[in-house]
Amino acid sequence: MGRNAGLPPGHERFRVSARHVPDDTGCGLLHVDMDAFFAAVELRTRPELVHKPVVVAGAGPRSVVTSANYPAREFGVRAAMPVAVARRLCPHAVFIPPTPGLYGEVSKGVMAIFRELTPLVEPMSLDEAFLDVSGALRRLGATPAQVAALIRERVRAEHGIACSVGVAGVKFVAKLASGMAKPDGVVVVPVGETLAFLHPLPISALWGVGKRTEESLRRLGLATIADVAVAPLSRLRRAVGNAAADHLHALANGHDERGVEIDTAEKSIGAEHTFDTDQRDLPVLERELLRLSERVAASLRAKAVRGRTVSIKVRFADFRTITRARTLASATDVARVIHTTAVALFGEAAAGAEIRLLGVRVEGLSGTEEPEQLTFGQPEPRWREAEVAADVARSKFGAAAIRPASLLGPGSPKRKQRPVEPESDSRR
Repeated sequence: MGRNAGLPPGHERFRVSARHVPDDTGCGLLHVDMDAFFAAVELRTRPELVHKPVVVAGAGPRSVVTSANYPAREFGVRAAMPVAVARRLCPHAVFIPPTPGLYGEVSKGVMAIFRELTPLVEPMSLDEAFLDVSGALRRLGATPAQVAALIRERVRAEHGIACSVGVAGVKFVAKLASGMAKPDGVVVVPVGETLAFLHPLPISALWGVGKRTEESLRRLGLATIADVAVAPLSRLRRAVGNAAADHLHALANGHDERGVEIDTAEKSIGAEHTFDTDQRDLPVLERELLRLSERVAASLRAKAVRGRTVSIKVRFADFRTITRARTLASATDVARVIHTTAVALFGEAAAGAEIRLLGVRVEGLSGTEEPEQLTFGQPEPRWREAEVAADVARSKFGAAAIRPASLLGPGSPKRKQRPVEPESDSRR
């Protein structure tokens, strides 16, 4: 599935534009797919190559293409293709070796954006995920299509890459729609037009139809999804087996009962912020670390967990990104402790540089029912009492009711108002 690319004739009405947004009522399932992910990440620091064919691939004799940008794809270059073939198809392409660790770091940042909008996120790979935003629309004050626009805006602003989004009432259709939205677009399939969207498509677009299954279906004279939808189940079962027949028949009729599946075991809790303009002013950066530490600590206390390891994420003006971590003597959920550690890590790793993004994360989580290790002269208990009291005040009077005095100063960075919460990372 997913071999469909580009909108077929008659499907242009499903594309979102400045003048046209299809009815997205009931379309709570989104599939977000990064465009030419590895190549796009590499091109952030090579802007002079953006409009040239670029291929990300290893240099070995048996290397295959990891990613190709869209100018390279116009020459037939595709992921998983042998590099020798890619060079024959596009001899003037620029070949870039993969950067170890970079794509996973960007992926984590993108998934964090998703989780700020909804906890129902199902990553499928480094560069794609399903989201169920049905329960988050009221909180976000947005429609599904508007959430898709927000995702694309934030991914571009915070990570310098583009993504395409499919919006539909079921997972299978959302996945198809994102493929048709490429590059850098949104396709919305109204619930009432699901079959009109599906039925003209070839059987290869059905989730689970590989080469052999496609050959079996074509021997029955079935060429489109509409053909599968009306075919007698008994014929389908004889051709592809009972389970596959039932599955394909349901999909062809627009039925897909699968929901977004998440791993609920939280491994870490973090928050991050991208500055509107790159920052090098140390007091401003330390205040932002405090703001992020406050958000993370409040989220830890709300979830009744503490963490042993504090880490920071720093993205420089040139998009280079680093992380640094330190394990504490005992688990904490106190902002002062988190902030002190974060500032120390930042001072060791990035002081004086121009910064695009800062993040704070606490890992190694455990429940607060576990015994807390205290040391002589440790100030944490009193600070924790003060922060818990602040939690109570904020719950009664709003998030701005009480905050550290240093966050009220004129040097605090201006920030766009976004409907976000501290994100939780449930890593698989």
